[in-house]
Amino acid sequence: MYRNTRITIFYIKIMTDYRQLTPSEIDVLENNVCWAEDWQRVKVAEGFKPYNFHRVMFYGDIRLGEFNKTVEVTKGFFKHSGINDATLRNVTVGNDCLIEKVGNYINNYTIGNDCYISNICTLETTDDATYGEGAVISVLNEMGDGNVTIFRKLNSQMAAFMVKHNRDKELRQTLQQMIEDELRVSRPERGFIGNNVKIINAKDIANTVIKGYCEISGAARLSECTVMSSMDAPVFIGTGVICENSIICDGCSINNSVKMQDCFVGEACQITNGFTAEASLFFANSFMANGEACAAFCGPFSASHHKSSLLIGGEFSFYNAGSNTNFSNHAYKMGPLHYGTLERGTKTASGSYILMPATIGAFSVCFGKLMHHPDTRNLPFSYLMAYGDDCYLVPGRNITTVGLYRDIKKWPKRDKRSKQSRKSIINFDWLSPFTVGEIMEGMQILEALRGASGDNVSTYNFHEYVINASSLRKGLKYYDIALRIYMGAVLKRAQKEGYIGEPVSAVGKGRWTDLSGLLLPESEEQRLIDDIKQGAIENIQQVLDRFVDINNHYSDYRWAWSYQMILDYYHLDRLDDAACERIREDYVRARRAWIAEIRKDAEKEFQMGDVEQEVYEDFLSKLDHEIDYEN
Repeated sequence: MYRNTRITIFYIKIMTDYRQLTPSEIDVLENNVCWAEDWQRVKVAEGFKPYNFHRVMFYGDIRLGEFNKTVEVTKGFFKHSGINDATLRNVTVGNDCLIEKVGNYINNYTIGNDCYISNICTLETTDDATYGEGAVISVLNEMGDGNVTIFRKLNSQMAAFMVKHNRDKELRQTLQQMIEDELRVSRPERGFIGNNVKIINAKDIANTVIKGYCEISGAARLSECTVMSSMDAPVFIGTGVICENSIICDGCSINNSVKMQDCFVGEACQITNGFTAEASLFFANSFMANGEACAAFCGPFSASHHKSSLLIGGEFSFYNAGSNTNFSNHAYKMGPLHYGTLERGTKTASGSYILMPATIGAFSVCFGKLMHHPDTRNLPFSYLMAYGDDCYLVPGRNITTVGLYRDIKKWPKRDKRSKQSRKSIINFDWLSPFTVGEIMEGMQILEALRGASGDNVSTYNFHEYVINASSLRKGLKYYDIALRIYMGAVLKRAQKEGYIGEPVSAVGKGRWTDLSGLLLPESEEQRLIDDIKQGAIENIQQVLDRFVDINNHYSDYRWAWSYQMILDYYHLDRLDDAACERIREDYVRARRAWIAEIRKDAEKEFQMGDVEQEVYEDFLSKLDHEIDYEN
C-alpha cells in the first residue's frame, strides 16, 4: 500500500493550488503563437510566468507549474525552462521543466519537476493501460502455461517461489489474486514521469510510468512499461531500445538496440548490444549482451556476453553463458575475472567437455531441469568431463580451485545495487546448511561406492559416470575439509553473538533449500505456503516481508541446523569448552589445508605460463593473509 500512497502524494503535490490565467497572460501566450482549445481549462501555479512558451497548443485540461529556472540540457549548456513547439492534451507539468520539439503530442500524462523532454514523437496514456504490470509469463518452459506474474515489487525469491509451486493450484490462484488486489489500488489513473527525468531523441512512449532521475536517450519505443528509477539508483535507457510490456528496476542500464518483451529486469542489471529477450526474468546485477533469452529465469549475477549464447527455458544464477570455444568458469583462475561456470557442452582446447553439476557453492548454478542428471546434484563442487564416450566425474574438485576462492571474494564486491534498492535477497555464504547438506549427502554416496566395490579398484561407476579411485579419495578429503571449515566458522560466529548452547528453536534442523539467493529451511518455505492458503497472510507485501523475516533469522536457523551436525560429527552430547577448542583447532588445520591446495592450483597455472609473475605474486600475497581470518 505504501507505493500507492507515494503515487497519491505525487499527484497532490503537482495538482494543488492552481489558478486561472489572467487576460494579460493569455495575451502573452497568444503573441508567442500559443493556442488553447479553451483557455479556461488551462490552469497555472500562482507564480506562473508566460514568457517562455512558444508555439504550444493546449487541448483538454492543462496544469502548469512555475518556470523560473534554467535546465542543463548537456554539460555546461543551460536553457531556460518552458515549453516550445509542442502539443499537449490533458497534461500536468511540474515546476521548471523544459519541453520542446514534440513532433506529435503529449496526451494524458503527469510530468514532475525539473524534467527535460526534447525531440520526441509521442508520449501518451491510452485507456486500460497496465504499465507492464499483471502479465503472466512462462519461464523455464517457453511453450507452457504462465507461471510468473510480473509486477513492480517482484524479486527473485517471489519469482522462484511462483515457479517452484506452480502446480499447486490453490497457492497459485491465491498469489495471483493478491497481486491483482495490489495492482488495483496502486495502479495510477494515467502515466506519469517523476522528477528530474530526461527524455531526448526518443520516438514513441506509451502507457509507461517513469520514476525520477531516469534518462531515456534515443529509445525507439517504450510501451506498457514501468521504470523504477530513483536518485540513488537512476536508470538509463539508450539508443534504439524497444521495450514492451516490461518492468525495469532501479539502477539498470538498457542500451544499444536491445529488444525486450514481457520481461522483468531487476536491480542494477545491464542489458546491451542488441540483446533480445522475451518472457524472461533478470535479477540483481545480471549482465546480458549480444545474445538472446527466451523463457529464461536469470537469477542474481547471471551473465551472457556472446552472440551465440541462447538462454532458453533454463534457470541460472551466478552463471556465465559462454560460447562454442569461448567459455568462462571457475577454471579461469588468476586471469581476468569472469562469472560463474561453464554452460553444458562447452568444448575445451583439449577436446574434453567440462561442466559444473547443479550446486556450486551457495550460488546454486542450475542448468535447467533437463540439462544434468538429477543425482549429480548430491555431488556438489564437482567437475564432469567427457572423453570420447565416457563421462568422468571428479567430486569436490572445485572446492580447492583458485576460481572458487576468487569467486568467494568477488561476488559481494560486485553487488552494484544501492542500499535503498535491494529487493532481491542474496546470501553470499559459500558454505551454508544448504550446500553443506549437499556435501554430506555427497560423502555418503562416495562412501557407499567405496564400500560396495572396495579399495582395490581403479574406478567406480556412478550411474553412467566414471569416478577414478584417486578422485574419489580426494573428493572425500576435500568434502571433509569443507565440513570442518564450516563447523569452525559457524561456531566462531555463534561465540561472537553470544550463544553456543542448544538452539532455542527447532526451526532449521531439517533440509534446506535455495530460493534464488535466499537460503532457508524447507520447513519455513512450507509454513509460508500453509499461511498463504489458510489466510494468515492477506496480501502480497506480507509474502515479501516473510522472505525478509526468514533472511533476518538466517543465523538462528543456521545454528539450529549446525548444532546437531557438530554433535553428530564429533560424537558429542553437548558443546563444552574442550569441544569448542577441538573444533577451533580442526577449523584452523582445515583452512590451512584448503589454502595449501589452492596455492598448489595457482602454482600449476603459473607453471603453464598463462599468468604473469606480478599477478601470481599478488595472488599468493592474498593467500598469505588468510591466516588473519583464523581467529
